[in-house]
Formats: sequence, C-alpha cells, structure tokens
Amino acid sequence: MAKPKKQPRPKAVTPKGFRDYFGEEVTQRTEMLRTIAGVYHRYGFDALESSAVETVEALGKFLPDVDRPNEGVFAWQEFDEGGNGDWMALRYDLTAPLARVYAQHRNDLPTPYRRYAMGPVWRNEKPGPGRYRQFYQCDADTVGTASMAADAEICAMLSDTLETVGIPRGDYLVRVNNRKVLNGVLEAMGLGEDTAARDDVLRTIDKFDKVGGQGVRELLTKGRLDASGAFIDGVGLSDDQAEPVIAFLTSKANDAAGTLANLRAAVGDSKIGAEGISELEQIGELLAAGGYGADRIQIDPSVVRGLGYYTGPVYEAELTFEIFDEKGRNRQFGSVSGGGRYDDLVKRFTGQEVPATGVSIGVDRLLAALREKGRISAQAKGPVVVTVMDRDRMADYQAMVAELRNAGIRAEVYLGNPKNFGNQLKYADKRNSPVAVIEGGDEKAKGIVQIKDLILGTKIAESATLEEWKERPSQFEVSRADLVAKVREILDSQD
Repeated sequence: MAKPKKQPRPKAVTPKGFRDYFGEEVTQRTEMLRTIAGVYHRYGFDALESSAVETVEALGKFLPDVDRPNEGVFAWQEFDEGGNGDWMALRYDLTAPLARVYAQHRNDLPTPYRRYAMGPVWRNEKPGPGRYRQFYQCDADTVGTASMAADAEICAMLSDTLETVGIPRGDYLVRVNNRKVLNGVLEAMGLGEDTAARDDVLRTIDKFDKVGGQGVRELLTKGRLDASGAFIDGVGLSDDQAEPVIAFLTSKANDAAGTLANLRAAVGDSKIGAEGISELEQIGELLAAGGYGADRIQIDPSVVRGLGYYTGPVYEAELTFEIFDEKGRNRQFGSVSGGGRYDDLVKRFTGQEVPATGVSIGVDRLLAALREKGRISAQAKGPVVVTVMDRDRMADYQAMVAELRNAGIRAEVYLGNPKNFGNQLKYADKRNSPVAVIEGGDEKAKGIVQIKDLILGTKIAESATLEEWKERPSQFEVSRADLVAKVREILDSQD
C-alpha cells in the first residue's frame, strides 16, 4: 500500500500586493481617523458604515472592465444551481456603496444627506512600490443638493482637516477646478458630440502634470518623442483646435479674478463653460466669506485628475513641502486627497439625477507626510513593564500594574520566563518601554520599589561620562506608595 503523501506546510507569506500592519502603525492610523472624524462631525456629517461587499452590478462604472467582473476588483460568483448566481465583489471605493445606500434608503434619509465613511477598500490591480491592493480611504459626501455652498464647504473642511491632523498652513494647498469649464473648452475646439475625440483629449489632458503644456500640445496634434526616444502618436488635431486646451491648462493667474478672466477667454461662447466659471466664482466668494484665503484654497485649472469622471467642481489637496524620493531626488510630496461633484451616480439606481459632491482622503499618505515632517514617530513609547523577581508573588505585581492602569498609565506585567532578569529588560527594550518597575524580596521587605528610566538610561549609556552618569541616575528608589507618582513624573519628563 502506497504511503500517504504528506501535505506540505503552508508558506507563511503575505499575499502579493498586501502587507501587515503592527502596533504603532495601527495606533497612529486609528488616532488619525478619530481626528478626521472629529472635524467631519463638527461640520455636521454623520457616520455611515456600509458592507465591505457589494454586488458587481452596484459597483457598475467603477469597474475597469464590466465584461470581466474580476478585473480591477476582487470578485466571485455566488453559488446557484443554474449557474446564474450574483457576482459579488469587495468594494473598490467608498463612493459606489454610498450611491447604493442612498438609492436604497432615500425615503428614510434627510435631504441633503451628509455622511462620512472610513475603512479599507480593495483593488485587484498590479501592485508596486508603496502601492497596495488594500488601503484605507476616508470620505465625506453631501448628496441631494446642487448648491455650490456644498462644494465650498467640502474644500473648507478639507483645509481644516489637514491643519487639525498636523499639516501647517503653508505646507498644503487645496486646488479647485471644474469639469464644466473643460466641457466648454471641448466645445470651443469644435469637437461637438465626437465621444472618441473627446475621450482622447481627456486622456491627453491627464498627462499635463507629467509632460507640461508643450507636451500636451504635441500629443494633441502630431505626437511627440518621450524620454526614452520612442515616438507617441498624437490625437491628430490642428494647432488651432489644440489652442483652447493649452489656454485652459495655463490660465492660472496671480489672483482668482485673473484666472477666471483667462478661463472665459478659453471657453469662448460656450454656455456650459460659462456655467462652470460661474460655479468657480461662487465657490471662491463663499470661501472668502468664511476666511479661507489663497494661502489655503485656490482656483487652479491645472487640476486635471478626475475630470473624466466628475461632472462639476473638482478639488485636490496637495502637500507642497519637499522630500527626497528613494533615489535621493528632491520633489514635492504631492496629493493626499481628491474629490468633486458627481451628479449622475445615483441616477444609475433611480433613473433620476441626484446631485452629490464629496472628497476622499488617503490616510496612509497623510501618515507618511506627518512622518516626513517629524510630527509623528515610526516608533512610539511602549507600556511600562513591571518585572517579575519572584514568580510566587505574581499577585503583588498584578496589583502594581492595576494601580498604574487605573491612573491612566499604559502598563503590563512581564509574562515570560522570569528566571533571567536580563531577558526581562531586553523584552522591555524591544517593546520600547519607557520605564521598568523592579521589586525583589529585599525591596518588598523594605516597602520600596526600584523604578528604571529606560529611555534616559539608553541616552546615558550612549554618550555620558562616568561623572555625568553619577549626576543623572536613571534608576530611582521610592516607597511603594509613591510608585504611580514617580512613574508619572518620569513619563512627563520624557515628553
């Protein structure tokens, strides 16, 4: 009889495009989400937590290829005897679920409906450096009003959020554009209802931040050589047709009035273009009335990402301070948030147009930005560790840690093998613990405890002379009754 084949052990590896998040990273993200939620709540938005799974039908236009439901999203078909089970998918973003929720519950929801949502989303796309298939989004949307006051409010709230989480004024800029102005430009180009040509122009405009105005001009007309020397075919427009696009992209002036004047020249007699400019003007006036100046929010026609999707105002928050990339090159940090008006999304479910506008913040990028600015550390303090000198006195140590916790101090008792005391201190070091508490039999008899400042001890060990070490002891002997007070004093001195 053949010997049963032994099953190989599973490989302990993270799935491609995913990663694990440990202690402090999770804590920092949770704290940031709490802070952002506080701003959103202050603006009157209510929390919504929808299912992580939607039907592929509900996701609809968010799929890169609706004929292949598992392209772009993680999707599967529900079992059905006839093979006709529903296709389900992990949510691709937080906006498509909002459209479904509003369409489903609109008779029970207030109008306008103001909601915020936070959580992971999943995309079945090729991963790359810093690009994962699961990441967090943090959205706020207003559904059911066409008023530009809703868009202005989103921009103001985005500005307030960035400052509240720790991005100072001067290190960011919220930039605003409008899809209707671009539609006016397309009309001025004489493209009319030529959908294919309009799509070609939109794709070309989206490359503006990479190739600049001259590059866009070349790509709209005869084509251009890229950095590698390869020739990229152009759209085939004439120079005259391409000119309104260049005027649109480069119409930013020294002030909002000058920018709007340049945009009026770019759209010519287009009615839809004039409407978009009027909307930008309204947003600018509302923001100015709220005290949001050009140092925080600006009208900027060079904001082009998302113009193919949004139906009106578009906004993007960009961090303007410089960092060094992985190759040591100096560059700006870039975008951490984007949004805009999408007045036709709910219509897929109801058949009726429902105006909506909203914004999404990239939480992980914001955290990375704060680390770059030195506002948060990749490694924060761990818990106070109460060491175990006598395993038969575990109740005494548990009493100590309970006192510390009841005083609001993060603490734990060492639960490993207490035989080697050095291993306990190594554990505390690995936990990045700020303080270790020591009480052996002698200390117990005298009614005292030893409290070791681990952070100061590390600094002294690294650089102090013997004389300095004597003047600045890192271990203190205090009465047992003063345990909590001394630990708190040390923790306060470390901040």
